[in-house]
This record gives sequence, C-alpha cells and structure tokens, in this order.
Amino acid sequence: MPWHVTACPRNCYSTCSLLVEVEDGRVRSIEPHPANRATGRGVCLKGLSYIERVYSPDRLTQPLARTAAGFRPVSWDDALGAIAARLKDIRARFGPQAVLYYSGSGTKGLLNAAGMIFWRAFGGCTTTYGDLCWPAGLEATRLTLGDNKHNAPWDLANARLIILWGKNAAETNVHQMAHIGQALARGGRLIVIDPRRTESAERAELLVRPRPGTDGALALAVAHALVAEGWVDRPFIDAHVLGFAGFSEMVRPCTPAWAQEITGVPAETVLALAAAIRDSPPVTFVAGFGMQRYTNSGQTMRAMLALPAITGQIGHPGAGWMYANLQTQVFGGQRDPIALFPPEKPDGVVRVSVSAARLGPDMLAQKDPSLRFAWVERGNPIPQNPETPAVLRAFRELEFRVVVDEFLTDTAREADIVLPSKSMFEQTDVIGAYWHPYLQLRRKLIDPPGEVKPETEIYRLLAGRLGLDPQIPGPDDAAIETWLSRKLAPLGITLDQLREGPVLAPGAEEVAFADLRFPTPSGKIELYSEEAARRWHGDPLPRYVEPFSGESGSLRLLTPNSKNRIHSQFGNLRTMRRFEPAPAAVLAPEDAATRGLREGDLMRIFNARGELRLPLRIDCAVSPGCIVVTNGWWLADGAAVNLLSRARETDMGHGAAFHDCLVEAQKARA
Repeated sequence: MPWHVTACPRNCYSTCSLLVEVEDGRVRSIEPHPANRATGRGVCLKGLSYIERVYSPDRLTQPLARTAAGFRPVSWDDALGAIAARLKDIRARFGPQAVLYYSGSGTKGLLNAAGMIFWRAFGGCTTTYGDLCWPAGLEATRLTLGDNKHNAPWDLANARLIILWGKNAAETNVHQMAHIGQALARGGRLIVIDPRRTESAERAELLVRPRPGTDGALALAVAHALVAEGWVDRPFIDAHVLGFAGFSEMVRPCTPAWAQEITGVPAETVLALAAAIRDSPPVTFVAGFGMQRYTNSGQTMRAMLALPAITGQIGHPGAGWMYANLQTQVFGGQRDPIALFPPEKPDGVVRVSVSAARLGPDMLAQKDPSLRFAWVERGNPIPQNPETPAVLRAFRELEFRVVVDEFLTDTAREADIVLPSKSMFEQTDVIGAYWHPYLQLRRKLIDPPGEVKPETEIYRLLAGRLGLDPQIPGPDDAAIETWLSRKLAPLGITLDQLREGPVLAPGAEEVAFADLRFPTPSGKIELYSEEAARRWHGDPLPRYVEPFSGESGSLRLLTPNSKNRIHSQFGNLRTMRRFEPAPAAVLAPEDAATRGLREGDLMRIFNARGELRLPLRIDCAVSPGCIVVTNGWWLADGAAVNLLSRARETDMGHGAAFHDCLVEAQKARA
C-alpha cells in the first residue's frame, strides 16, 4: 500500500508531518514523517484518531436544515438557495455589514482565504479581531523583541537550563518533551513554573507554584535578584537593551519577600530560580499560554521577557525566548496568523468591529447596521468564546445562521443551515506552523464522503447563486494546485518539493536573532516601550498590576487544555472517550475539606453568569484557591467552562482573559 506525505492542519502548536497509508480509497494507517526534525518521533493520540474522525458515523455528510422537530437532510440546491435568498434580503434591507463572518482557527491553510474573497465580493461583512489563544504574548514579544520568532525546536537540546513557564508540554506540545529529554540526557536542568503539578513537572528538578495571575511579580522579583547580585550581562545590556536603567530602578522594591506576599512563592525559591539562571547558561525560557490569559498578561509576559534580555540569553544556541515562531507566515508579507488589531482606518467594506474575546456583547452592540446573519466556519464559538450565555443570546437574536463543520457542534446546533465540511485528507492545501520553521503540504488523499464539498466549492456555488464572480481558487483539484503553486512561486518552492516532505521556510533561522538585530523602533530589545504606552495605555515598563478582581468568588477557575482534545475538537470521538469518558472538576484537598466535599461528590460550581454540575476529583496537584476544569467540553457534556467566564480582554493584544474568573463551589443538592 502506498504512503503519502501530508501534515496535520489543526490549530496545535506541533503541526506534525505525517505519512498516511491509503488503500482502496480509504485511510488505513498514520505514521510520523521523519524528515520533520521537530515532530518526527511519533504521532499523538489525536493524530492517530484521525481515521476515526474521518469515518465517524457522527460525521456530517449532507446539508441539514432546522425544522420545528430538529434537523432534516436537504439537498445542496435547497440549502444554497435558502442561504442566497436570506443574504440577498438582508443585504437589501440592512447592507452587507449586517452579516457576521466568524472564521475560527480550527484548521490552518492558505485556502482559508476563500472566505474573505467571497465576502468582499458580496459587498462586505462584519468580522472579528483579536484571538482566543495567545495574542497578549504575541504582542508582548513583538513590543520587546520586534518579531515573533524563536530558535528551532531541536535547538532546545543545546540548553543547559530549560524553564517551562506556564506550559505543560507533556500534554499540549508532546514532541517538545523529546527535545527536553535530549537536553536532560546531556546534563541539562528543567524547572517548571505552574500553579498545577502537571505531567511536565514530573521531570523537573524544581516546581514553582505561584498564585495564578501573579507570574509578572515573580518575574520582577527574579529580575531584582539578578540585578542586585550583579548576575546580569552588562556588555549585552549596554549594546542591545533599551530601558535597563529605568527597569532596574523599577525592580528595586520588587524583592523576593515582596514577591512572596503576592505570589505565595517562598523568597528562597525566588533566589534559587535566579541562581539557576546565573549558574546554567545557556537558558531557554519556554512560555505557555496560561499566564497570558489574564487582564494583566501583556505586562506579565513583558516582565518574563526581561529575564533573558538582562542575562544575555538571546541570539545563541540553547538560549532564548520560546513562545511563537512565525517564520512560516511568509505569504503576502503577513507575519502574524491573526488580525490582532482592528484597522486604524475603516476600509468601507469589511467592518472589523467585534472582539473575539467579547464576541457575545460586541455582536449585540453592533449598530448601523445591527447584525442579522452569521456565517461560522472552522470554529465553535458558542462554548469556546468567553461568556457563553451572552454568545448564545447574540446568536439567537439573529435572523439566520449558517455553520460549516464536520460535526454537529454546539454552534452547529444553533444554526438554521449546517453545511458539511471536508476533512484534512479531502483537499490539498499548504500550511505553515507556529512552533517549527517548516512549510508543508496537506495533500488530498481521498474523496469526500457523501455530499461533502470543500469550502472553496461551497463559496463558488453560493457566488453563482448571488450573481458574483469572485476569484476563488478552484473548481477542481488541478485548479487548486495551480493557485497554490502561484502562492509558492515567489518563495522559490514548488508543490513537488512539498510532496516529498516538509520544506524550511525561506530565511528560516535555526537561532533566532543570532545577528542581534531587533526590529523594534530603537533597534534594541525594549524593556521600555513607548509603543506599549501609546497603544495599550499602560506603563512603558513592565510594571506589575494585579489581575482583575472586580467580582466575588473564593476559587479561581483554571481551564487548561487536555491532551485528549484540541479545545472542542476530538472530544466527541469514541477513542478519546475511552481515555476521558466524562468531565470532572478538580480541587485541592484543603479546599474540598473546608466545603465538606468528598471524592466523587456532585458539585455545583457557579457565579453570576452560570453554573456547572460536575463530580469532584481531589488532587494535590491543584494549588489551594483554584478549581480546574479542562476546556473543550461541549454544552451537551454539561461542562462548557465558558458558561462561567466573562467577556473581558487582556491588557494587550485583544486576547481573552479566560482565567480572570472567580467562582464558588458547593455540594449540589439532589
């Protein structure tokens, strides 16, 4: 049986290269592609479950229309006719910007551009800005270093000290653990900073557990110790760092004792962390997403970035700041995978006016025109965006909703028309990555089942109904490949090269910033950023402020990712249910005891926005004062965590402050 090269397009940090075995038009087996130095050691459980995902009996294979009794199958002719009629009517009555185009990040690929090509041809639409995952960290890194790039993943093996800060790579970036393992085998050290004792912490020599949302204070206290003890790299600072004098003055009162009061981390642990950075260069700081999901998180990430800056741990092997590597974002000059900011000047066609972090309230607030129609693709916003009750209300107040998906998700269940979408094996595309520097081909290997059509074809057919002629790629596979080839040509890369395996993006740097040139306004690493103050109305230095505390509740709800899902994807598969059959809430023993709770008790977890009823697990891995429910469960599972979160942005980047969420918990009444 032949093996074919492809790549996983999910919005996952790893973006694995794969070899897929196909026989008689069916996918039979999936293996890692060894040519990808970042991911060549294995396929994660989610990757292996693609076979079930493609052939799941729950997969949508024909259009569905809502009726009083539920959904019923309809023909493409009827579905597209109903959608076109609604679009014409709404455009005539209110204008094209009464249509919300919500495009999530569930699947990566150049062909995703087809959506906006269509909506511009339609006359415009309203769409979102910001992002749910990591924009506070992206913006903090851009302001400090000038670009979001880092050393190649395999360079991690050269580090003598790795600090996993707010990242649980063993579950959310499993291939990174192989490179960490290489570093440890060479005598390297691993420190984990996390409010939870995670699987990643099992290999660490030190676990530091700050109070959630206080990582910025911890970073500034470590900086205080480094400066006070003279453990900084003055030649590097003098040549390449802007604002050190003001920064060092700012951290003067940020003593380890000060941090202990704020973070709960003992002062001696703060000093031990500073000493480890001093003693074990080169040091790589690997930052996760959790601590940049608070209202203070942009400043938190800037404070953390100061540590490699003042110790000279940037620009050489085994050292640096590892957060986002956007070196593959090379198409059309776009270096960021998302639109972080709304445009400064409206373009008159596309109204970018809905924050992803405030989706429900912003949808409801749109005026002149108000929103009447929503089109959702590659996303499941009802359970995944903050403040699910507000998102539900906003969707239910629309006149018409269309969702394109492989499954009947929570958002699809609210639609008037549901259109079945392709799987990763059913259309060729080119994808980049967020962690490694490879461009890859996601190759068509099988035909779509039933009546499934690729999104490009859906848009082409709908355009015909509306009398439009947008330049959407297609209609057939040969035309798609021609379009992709034109995109690749300026880069000097061909589809034939990508068919053989992953290809390094042009100009990819194995060691980021090795030339010590930083594309900031000053040309230096900016601890002092005038742009941070101007754009985000905060301190130009990374000063610590407490996360938002304007609501009641004795427990902070943390909603980390699970290794068995990518947010709300994969959790509906039977394979994944064997490993995680049902949701639960996790408390520290002392928090359970003070509430009279025992293992397995049904808990009511609630605040002013909503409630969950979940069985209790008691685990010392959770810090006191926290309650943990992994995100991605559907409303149908009874554990959609955003029933409790508030629609609130981070201080930078228009991110979602998911973890600024306080709740109460008590034993549920029968």
